[in-house]
Order: sequence, then C-alpha cells, then structure tokens
Amino acid sequence: MAIDSVQGGVQTTEQVLFFTLVQVAIIIIAARVAGYLARRVGQPRAVGEIVAGLLLGPSLFGVLAPETFQLIFRTADTTPISIMSQIGLIMLMFQVGLEFDFSQLKSRQNQRAVGLISVMGIAAPFTLGLAFGYGSAPHLASGISASAYALFMATAFSITAVPILGRIMMEFDLTRTRIGVIAISSAAVNDAVGWTLLAFISAAVTAHFSITGMLAQVGSLLLYVIVCWSVVRQALRFIVRRFEFNHQALPQDLMATLLVIVFTSAMLTSKLGIFAIFGGFMMGVLLHDQHELVEAWKHKVADLVTVFFLPIFFTYTGLRTDVGGLETAELWFWCAALVFLAVLGKFGGCYVAARISGLKRPEARNIAIMMNTRALMELVVVNLGFELGVIPPQVFTMLVLMAIASTIMTAPGLRAWLPSIGHAIPAGRDA
Repeated sequence: MAIDSVQGGVQTTEQVLFFTLVQVAIIIIAARVAGYLARRVGQPRAVGEIVAGLLLGPSLFGVLAPETFQLIFRTADTTPISIMSQIGLIMLMFQVGLEFDFSQLKSRQNQRAVGLISVMGIAAPFTLGLAFGYGSAPHLASGISASAYALFMATAFSITAVPILGRIMMEFDLTRTRIGVIAISSAAVNDAVGWTLLAFISAAVTAHFSITGMLAQVGSLLLYVIVCWSVVRQALRFIVRRFEFNHQALPQDLMATLLVIVFTSAMLTSKLGIFAIFGGFMMGVLLHDQHELVEAWKHKVADLVTVFFLPIFFTYTGLRTDVGGLETAELWFWCAALVFLAVLGKFGGCYVAARISGLKRPEARNIAIMMNTRALMELVVVNLGFELGVIPPQVFTMLVLMAIASTIMTAPGLRAWLPSIGHAIPAGRDA
C-alpha cells in the first residue's frame, strides 16, 4: 500500500512537471515572438508579452481551440507556474531598484516634484474614478454596493505599473536621468499608497475594516522603510564589501546571499499587506549606488530574469484574464468614458503637479506619460475586485482594455517627446 502511494505521488508530480514544462515552453516562444513583433511597431517587449498572454488565454486560444486550451493550461495544477511568475516579478523589481540613480533625489526641487506628482498621481484619478463609479453604478453595477464598486473603480484608476514602467525606462535609457528617477520614485510612492488603499478597501468590502488595523499597517510600513534605510542599508554594504568581484563576475555566495535577502524582504512586505514586489524593489534601492555590483548582477542574472521569469509573469497573468465582448453601443460608450477619464486623471494630474513643482512642459509631458502606464498591475486590482464580486464582468473587460491602452500609449509618447528634452532614443536596445 505504501509503495502504491509513493508511486502514485511520483506519477502525479511527473504529470504536473510535464504540463508545467509544456506551458513554460509555449509561453517563452510566444513571448519572444510577440516581443519581437511589438518592437517592430515601436512598442517595448513588455507590451508584446502582455498581448501574448491575452491571446494564449481564454479570450482567443480558449475560444478557437477550447479542448487544446483545457488540455495544456487546465489539466494540471497551475501553482508551480504561478509561483514562478511571482518570483520573476520580485526579481524584476529588485533590478528596477538597482538600475536607478536615486542620488538625483538629493535636490530639494526633485524631492518636491516627487511629493507633488505622487499626491496628484493618486488624488486626481482617484477622484475621477470615484465619480465614474457612482455615476455608472446604476447602469453597469446594479445589485452591487455602489460604494464598494466606486471605491474599487477609484483604486483601479490610481494604480501605476511600476514593474513595466521600470522595464520601459531601461529600454529608453532613462534609469539615470532626472525625469526617470522622478517618475519611478513617484510611481513607487504612488503604488505603495495605491496598494495600501486596495488593502483597506478590500477589508472594508469584506467587513473587516478597522481604523486600528489601518494605522497599524501604515505604521508597520513606515517602520520597515526606516529600518531598511538606517540599518539594513549599512548591513548590505558591509556584506558586499566582504566579497571580491568585478563588473563581470558575481561570486555565487554573494548571489545566493542577495537572493535570500531579497526574498526575505519580499516576505516581510507581503505580511505587511503591501505586496511582495515592494520588498524586492526596496532592496534594489538600498544597493543602487554599488555600481560594480549592479553591473555584475546585470551581467550574470539580468538576462535570465528577462528571458525566463518575466514572460512567465506577463503571460500567466494574461492567461487568467478573459476579455469578454462589449455587446452594445451603450457599453462601448461607457468603456470610452472610462478610458478617457482614467488617462485624464493620471496624465493630467501628474502633468499639472510636475509643472507646479517647477519642471518645464517637455519634462512634465514625459513624466506624465510614464506615470500613466498601468498594464498588468491594473489587472491585479481588477481581478481582486472581480473575485470579491464588486466589479461586474463587463466593467472588468473595460478596465482590462484601459490597462492595455494606457500602456500602449507610453512608448509612442516617449518617442515623440524625449527629443524635446535633448534625450536621444536608443537604437536597437532590447528590453
């Protein structure tokens, strides 16, 4: 009996492994092809990988070949590929933190810009999202709590996709420029506030909301940031100095140590309710000024993250997204209004804030279009709202279309406006 049980367990593991490998192989091929095509039309690879995920999912592949789709993507447990996608996202956020020259923030004007853009980048779209939510609730969300629906819409309008924004900035060689650092810093603060709002609103919807819990969560996050900056940063520098390496060689022991530190930080922020990716990003920020380490990491690890882990994240998220049809002219009207207001709130709010902080019009335009990038982080929000029952299927579709549209706008906007600030568009770079 024990032998049969062991054999059965081995067979189950082999089946899960087989289908996981099939899924990963298909995802990598689809991501590379879609990424290549995206770059051919002036979009970053990330956009192609998002579209690849949507096409491989129930929206197209599941419709055209439902039996094959079920066989490949629904036969075995999807937990392994889901975990790989999240690990890839955490590692990307660590790389994003490493890439940026945050010494630019020593300037008081830049600090003021980040503060204003962060506040307006949340306040303006949140207000418009709340208004849209209450205005559209009788037409699109009848039978759902108008307040819960409106709050989720407001949060969905407010999110910026830091992982994809960081990757787009790498492609456009913006990581060590003033506007790049202001934008990614503003987006990081924006998302920290946005995810906190999401946690509070989710708790309110599920009747677990409490002022005490909210204050405890905010206090824990602030304590985490303070301890990281004042204690962990020094400890990391001490650890890095214990190893001998150069820009092309990263010792295995140091790599292992960094991975453990990044994952531990991700676990801590996950427990704080601000999502694991923020922990990965924070560790990258703490090490961004260790230039030889940054170059060594990029030389040894970055390609694996870009080619293997990230396509799994982007594509797997698309696999869980079923973009249904909007069947009437009225629904398309609401969809157009939703996209317009979301872009107006994020782009307009960040542009005005950048101008108030003293940035020139061309700089403000570039920052605003970067802050408008939403992509798959938006899908995380709308999937949660959908699972909680406060976002109906048709509105879910509208929000997915808004997320894709706002992301597709970013690269053409940067190509049009970066030359106006004297920044050359890199040729042939692969993101």
